[in-house]
Amino acid sequence: MTASSSDDGVSSKLSRRAFVGVGIAGALAAATGASASPVIDGVLARHQSPPSFELDEATIAQLQGWMTSGRYTSRALCEMYVKRISEIDRTGPALRSVLQLNPDALEIAAALDAERKSGHVRGPMHGIPVLIKDNIGTHDRMTTAGGSLALAHSIPLRDSFVAARLRAAGAVILGKTNLSEWANYRSTHSSSGWSGMGGQTHNPYALDRTPSGSSSGSGAAAAASLCAVAVGTETDGSITSPSSVQSLVGLKPTVGLVSRSGIIPISHSQDTAGPMARTVTDAAILLGALAGVDSADSATAPSAGHAHNDYTTFLDVNGLKGARIGIPRNRYFGYSVATDAIVNEAIELMRSAGAIIIDPIELGNSGDGEGDVLSYEFKADVNAYLASLGPSSPMKTLADLIAFNNAHRAEEMPYFGQEIFEASEARGPLTEKKYLDALASGHEHSRTQGIDAAVARYRLDAIAAPTQGPPNLIDLVKGDPRGGGSATGLPAVAGYPHITVPAGYSFGLPVGLSFFGPAWSEPMLLKLAYAFEQRSKVRRAPRFLATAELT
Repeated sequence: MTASSSDDGVSSKLSRRAFVGVGIAGALAAATGASASPVIDGVLARHQSPPSFELDEATIAQLQGWMTSGRYTSRALCEMYVKRISEIDRTGPALRSVLQLNPDALEIAAALDAERKSGHVRGPMHGIPVLIKDNIGTHDRMTTAGGSLALAHSIPLRDSFVAARLRAAGAVILGKTNLSEWANYRSTHSSSGWSGMGGQTHNPYALDRTPSGSSSGSGAAAAASLCAVAVGTETDGSITSPSSVQSLVGLKPTVGLVSRSGIIPISHSQDTAGPMARTVTDAAILLGALAGVDSADSATAPSAGHAHNDYTTFLDVNGLKGARIGIPRNRYFGYSVATDAIVNEAIELMRSAGAIIIDPIELGNSGDGEGDVLSYEFKADVNAYLASLGPSSPMKTLADLIAFNNAHRAEEMPYFGQEIFEASEARGPLTEKKYLDALASGHEHSRTQGIDAAVARYRLDAIAAPTQGPPNLIDLVKGDPRGGGSATGLPAVAGYPHITVPAGYSFGLPVGLSFFGPAWSEPMLLKLAYAFEQRSKVRRAPRFLATAELT
């Protein structure tokens, strides 16, 4: 997108809706030769039966097979996905999951097609269209805004490590997805999936239900087959939560397995990027493309010897046989009768597949310091990120962001405020005892006394629990409900891996099953998730219903 000049870096002629609409409409029109229908703010068309789509639920292996046979080129696949975005993301069900399309995607795909024709295929991601979250930096003609109008024209000085890895693997970055603005770290009363740039993302399984987390657009886009796979980011639940409620496989890696350099941050202790896909195999393929040591992110140094280029080698249809899996009943069950029933059935399926189920196990908690850690780190980390944008960026500090939001209250804060921003701005430096104590306590509780202790005591390969309950209704008045029962917190604070896989449906609403374990246990978690997926075969494509199946 081309920036228009104004004092605050946001064109005075463009509202948040108009800005995003013009950007994506122009890209759609250029790519498809068609005019894009405008979406009126607050009015969403509801199509119960969107047009059929030949790439619906297509896997990476299927797409590669079609490109190898000559049935499709990468450019043709990109064009088909772009058309599908026009049909169901901006019109029809109007998911609002895609913020912008890459104006260079078709040219990039054509170049990759030429490579393939010459006999050079970079790997399993060659020519595969991918959507990435709008907080993942790209140095191209797309912006990186975190969903906020404050960064509406921001183009980083270089690619993020994740974007560079995707390009090197031959993936086509098709565009960027909507998200909970600032990765859901602005207000305690936010609605997941809402941003000033893109409005409210909708869940393709029931359009009045939350897409959850902050990687909400990546989840909705992957679930609705608007791309082959998507990349999300997580601090606590932002990959695994939207994956659970949109019937996806979502993997939050060990912190440090995937570099965070060039990604708009919340917390260097907990942030990570990771895959969101419709199958475990596709998640494994994408993880292999993302993992690696990056000199610009010191947290990745310990991943040397733990990162793998090909995680599909760990997938085993008989992977549950003999696996010791612990079930923590306390704090993870009892919040939803339907969810408990679905997960209890999943546990019996795993037992029938030869898993050794230890039920229940005692599992420690993550303590009560996470809020303090994130609040301190956000101020330090976002200030560092803004500084990396260079002198031309109008936003220099968190204080500038707060001032911008106050000055653009009607566009940025029509439903909820920025009390988290304000609390973070009041924090001191990372040398303060309160921060250091909270960080150490969180690691002690979640690692030493939590996951590591349970794994050692019960000799576990992994811990399994409901990811969370079915998705709640979108509520822009009161924001997301706050409640217990989520499996995201403990592995998030620990910085340990966590994968969710579709487990079933309640009133047509998805429920996920989580596996998590100690640091660098991605191979084991993928093996267990794959074996469960292949035995259960639960996932079904979304139908874009107006509401849950209540009758």
